[in-house]
Amino acid sequence: MIAVHFGAGNIGRGFIGQQLFLAGYEVCFVDVDQELVDEINCKKEYTVILANEDQESSKVKRVSALHGKDMESVSDLIARATLITTAVGASVLPLIAPVIAQGISKRIKSNQNPLNIIACENMIGGSTKLKELVHERLDHQEKEKAEQVIGFPDAAVDRIVPLQKHEDRLLVTVEPYFEWVVDQSKLVGEMPQVKAITYVNDLAPYIERKLFTVNTGHAILAYLGYWLGYETIEQAINDPYIIKVTDQALKENGSLLIAKYGLDVQKHEKYIQNILKRFSNPFISDQVTRVGRSPIRKLSSNDRLVGPALQAIHQGITPTNLAVGIAAAFLFHSSNDPEAIEIQENRTKWGLDWVVQHYTQITSEHSLFQMIIDQTYHLESLKEKKH
Repeated sequence: MIAVHFGAGNIGRGFIGQQLFLAGYEVCFVDVDQELVDEINCKKEYTVILANEDQESSKVKRVSALHGKDMESVSDLIARATLITTAVGASVLPLIAPVIAQGISKRIKSNQNPLNIIACENMIGGSTKLKELVHERLDHQEKEKAEQVIGFPDAAVDRIVPLQKHEDRLLVTVEPYFEWVVDQSKLVGEMPQVKAITYVNDLAPYIERKLFTVNTGHAILAYLGYWLGYETIEQAINDPYIIKVTDQALKENGSLLIAKYGLDVQKHEKYIQNILKRFSNPFISDQVTRVGRSPIRKLSSNDRLVGPALQAIHQGITPTNLAVGIAAAFLFHSSNDPEAIEIQENRTKWGLDWVVQHYTQITSEHSLFQMIIDQTYHLESLKEKKH
């Protein structure tokens, strides 16, 4: 069995690639980092270490790699692959769609075996989006054939992989916990036999639970931590004010999820506390600037901060603490982040009201708008008092 995985970064190697290897696949990574590709092809294996006191390690073997620009080789492999997965980041999906489309074009001419393509990205409907991007590059006849034999099941994935640097470039450290949930209703052919995957008929509760708990919590810790002068998530989570805001924000999101999907109240509270415990793991503590990077994307109206806040208001829930997290994102000044720089430059030029409306797409008449404005000024005064 051959699995083609796009993205040989830490998530690709430390999570998806490892689980595919454990399921019996030969994994070929596709990446645009030539040195990384060469290293994988040279060693044919790498080590994964769990970020806990015991530091258990395991080997991932039978791996190879191709450069993403080698479209002929990649598309040829797609034509005979058993499974395709991605972990490249939502913004990179349009860049890998052409070679996947080329591979599908070759495949449907010579190979009628079903193929599933699973985008393991931090976004809602990642595989569905990838399908749209791929189908744009297929002709009418190819699309009809692809609909019959190519599946794009959406997925929700969760595993924290901290920023790291090792002498062995392929070695990767990951937290022990992981979750990989796949929408089985969009599969074609036989279900991939990957023990790590949980198959469900309705992915929405799982992906929003993850996005609105793990991603929301991580972002709020990062932005508040940055604003109040901390360098790491571990430092931020030990600040009484920050952990209180984060916990209450996740409870606001929890109330939304419980109302929307009928989740068990006690089980979801346990889930929240487990997430906070994971964030406090000293072995996976990350830089607040890395976790908070790309604030424009994270402030969009359907992402981890503004998205649940808007839904909460629709459900009659007041997202006070979510508004604090959103405000903190607008105060993210990281000089190494182009999106943070853009927000601050536009605030200087156009004012706070303009940037809040522009990046969240919330009108000034919306109740959340004034909450964000008020909490931004509150955080600025809080910092002045602290110093």
